[in-house]
Amino acid sequence: MNKKTKLDSISRLLDVMDELREKCPWDQKQTFESLKSLTIEETFELADAISDNNINEVKNELGDLLLHIIFYSKIASETNLFDISDVAKSITSKLIFRHPHVYGDLSGIDENQVKSNWEKLKLKEGKKSVLEGVPKALPSFIKSMRIQEKVSNVGFDWANRKDVKNKIFEELNELELELGSGNSENVESELGDLLFSVINYARFIGVNADNALEKTNKKFIKRFMNVESQLKKDKKKFSDITEKEMIGYWEKSKN
Repeated sequence: MNKKTKLDSISRLLDVMDELREKCPWDQKQTFESLKSLTIEETFELADAISDNNINEVKNELGDLLLHIIFYSKIASETNLFDISDVAKSITSKLIFRHPHVYGDLSGIDENQVKSNWEKLKLKEGKKSVLEGVPKALPSFIKSMRIQEKVSNVGFDWANRKDVKNKIFEELNELELELGSGNSENVESELGDLLFSVINYARFIGVNADNALEKTNKKFIKRFMNVESQLKKDKKKFSDITEKEMIGYWEKSKN
């Protein structure tokens, strides 16, 4: 598909958005605030489609997100705050500034140096901390991943994987000690430290911790539903079987 065809498609979408904003009662009522939760929902639907490797749904969900970007821009244009052109110019300028190895005189750097330079350039843009750009509303698991990635990019990191693994054992021991104290706040704190360390270990071994956990969630759901199906077939309930029988059903579900 050539560039003109692509631009025509975007242009048609902009025209449809104008028409909907003018003629549709629902679209006329929407605001930044009313769209916010819907945008978050669309983002998670895109994440689901990517996890399921459903390419057609990835395309559809990207379309939904693109609509939201155009919708916000349309609303803003109505009071002369900004429009879709300003949005495009803003991200274009940012990308050029943050890629001096492509658009400037900084060349011959590897991926890690690119990431490190990226955070330094953000500080030049006026940010007071490398962590300033981590959204407060991010799910805690993903937020931990982003925090660790960002501080690592500026050199705040463990020397090797062994040190990270030892930190997990250290946090586990501290959690066990607090469990004996009966102090629930300290237990919660130490469990948080343990989870943070496990996420950090995942980063060190090149695994996306959130993806790994989601795959395990799906695997567990599938196996548990298989156990339910087997119990129903045998005309039993969970309350009818022993722990040993439950383990037997579970092991069978793996196959």
